[in-house]
Amino acid sequence: MNAPLLSVRDVAVEFRIPEGVFRRSRVLRAVDGVSFDLARGETLGVVGESGCGKSTLARAILGLVPLARGIMTLDGQSLDSGNGERWWRKDIQVIFQDPLASLNPRMTVGEIVAEPLETLMPELSRREMETRVISMMERVGLSSTQVNRYPHEFSGGQCQRIGIARALVSEPRVVLCDEPVSALDVSIQAQIVNLLTDLQKEMGLALLFIAHDLAVVRHISHRVMVMYLGQVAETTDADTLYRRPLHPYTRALMAAVPVPDPGRRARDVEIVRGDVPSLLAPPSGCPFRTRCPLAVARCAAEAPALRMVGKTAVACHLVDGADAGSAASA
Repeated sequence: MNAPLLSVRDVAVEFRIPEGVFRRSRVLRAVDGVSFDLARGETLGVVGESGCGKSTLARAILGLVPLARGIMTLDGQSLDSGNGERWWRKDIQVIFQDPLASLNPRMTVGEIVAEPLETLMPELSRREMETRVISMMERVGLSSTQVNRYPHEFSGGQCQRIGIARALVSEPRVVLCDEPVSALDVSIQAQIVNLLTDLQKEMGLALLFIAHDLAVVRHISHRVMVMYLGQVAETTDADTLYRRPLHPYTRALMAAVPVPDPGRRARDVEIVRGDVPSLLAPPSGCPFRTRCPLAVARCAAEAPALRMVGKTAVACHLVDGADAGSAASA
């Protein structure tokens, strides 16, 4: 793998929840000790159930929520300058989940796409900005004749193309995709994923792709990181993960993916049952143990460390070298 462009080390995000006038506030750990590297031209897929900390992690990278601890660097330089200056704003952009809600309804499409240039690249002339806006709109599959229209005049897929154009017009190096296709029809999802893949190759983008749909993540990602209750459960390259997932939670997520012929899949693990535990009162030991059909006494007594088993980093007491060997031969 190439040298990391974005590096995240032991990042934690905490929120204090008030319990009443005379009671102490409680700590909610939305992200707890997450680390990863993202190289130029690479896509890291981040998957997990709702509430596992995926979007909070993205907001922490963007500086929208403060860190309780951890270090984040872009090309070796800390994202925290110490004086509140976000020097990296041009280099890290975001594509949001809801295409229409992320666009200002009072602005034309041309104004929406041009806004990052006005904020981040004020040295450009008006003519240069117009040229960049039209060029980017055409690159995402929109027409230059649509610059004076408003968001409500476009479909959901077209609105997401506008959001992509806005994110990429300043030529960032890292793009955080926060479930960018979950609100779209299946056929439109494929178009947007293919568009992102083409733009990544063309512009050398590093993508952090957050999603629930494991099929979408498999199609676009080079590596995949599975999160549960704010922690990393498993991370490896996409081929290895989908060929032989090691963590019981990852295997349960795989088993829950609908297929045209369910009889073709041998489900070697029970689909995960019950609700996600509260982050205000997480289970002792392994965070997944209360829903894991394979849990043993050690799972309650000791939190598993993220360790390498073959090519996979996994946090589970029950995974050993034999699992990695079977993964390699699968």
